[in-house]
Amino acid sequence: MAKIFNKQNVFLLLLIVMVILGKLIPFKESYNEYFNLSGFIDWGIAGIFLLYGLKLNLKEVVKDITNWKLHLLIQSATFLIFPFLVFIFYPFVKDSDYFSIWLSVFFLASLPSTVSSSVVMVSIAKGNVTSAIFNASVSGIIGIVMTPLLMSFFMNPDSSSAAHGEILQQLLLKVLAPIILGIIFNPLLKKFVTKYSSVINEFDRLIILLIVYESFSTAFVQNVFSAVPSSVFLVLAFSVVFLFFAVYSITGFLAKKMKFNSKDIITATFCGSKKSLVHGSLFVLVLGIPDSQKVLFLLPVMIYHSFQLFYVSWLANRIAKREVSVSH
Repeated sequence: MAKIFNKQNVFLLLLIVMVILGKLIPFKESYNEYFNLSGFIDWGIAGIFLLYGLKLNLKEVVKDITNWKLHLLIQSATFLIFPFLVFIFYPFVKDSDYFSIWLSVFFLASLPSTVSSSVVMVSIAKGNVTSAIFNASVSGIIGIVMTPLLMSFFMNPDSSSAAHGEILQQLLLKVLAPIILGIIFNPLLKKFVTKYSSVINEFDRLIILLIVYESFSTAFVQNVFSAVPSSVFLVLAFSVVFLFFAVYSITGFLAKKMKFNSKDIITATFCGSKKSLVHGSLFVLVLGIPDSQKVLFLLPVMIYHSFQLFYVSWLANRIAKREVSVSH
């Protein structure tokens, strides 16, 4: 397991490197004649979701569907409790200069749960791994509908139907169609995908790193950060950490009230409190978010991703030791 966290730490370091590169060597539009970065990322997004469909374990999904109370709680935490906790503050910011900051945090709250780290953390903490796999997989599929739906209530209220049609087209072409293709070819290519899963995971990370690099390049070229005070970063950091502990505590409380066993409580709290950097990075590109605001939307997701990896990995190991001592 140490190897996994070393890899995750390296990835977090590479995210920081991409931000620095965006400042020192920003990718400018003129460079597209040598290498079309946006086009490569577009194909990469479709590739990620194609592979997601290919990796989806349909047998595990069908097998664990009977544990519906646990699944309902996790998906409710991800797509109802999370957004509601942010929505509470909407009346205070809707007509203020802080609306875009609020919207970026709401974007984080609207995202599906992450797949790999949810399953890994639940496994370490001796939780219900089968249900973790089920919910991580289902969450990604629900997110294709729920994330754009939740965001549509607050984004671009004056935009034309043509713009909404373009966003829908992007979602169909880059997200939904590749997943469906992946599911169709799942039986044929499952063994191939399993064999080269480590290489596939690296491809996922490469596309995320390129999205971060391109977004920050644009932000530095357009001097976006000159208009963003440092207090904004502090507000974002505080907000996402507060969100994590609030959702983790509420989900744990509800799981105990629903009389779940210890394994299901671990799965509910870990899966319900996760957010996906993969989906966050991709939805930033397909939801019609202006180039000047992409970095603002990426920041909460990157901060949350970093925090959940470091804190939850420590928490998972602590819970595992406690479970072992109780069993003895």
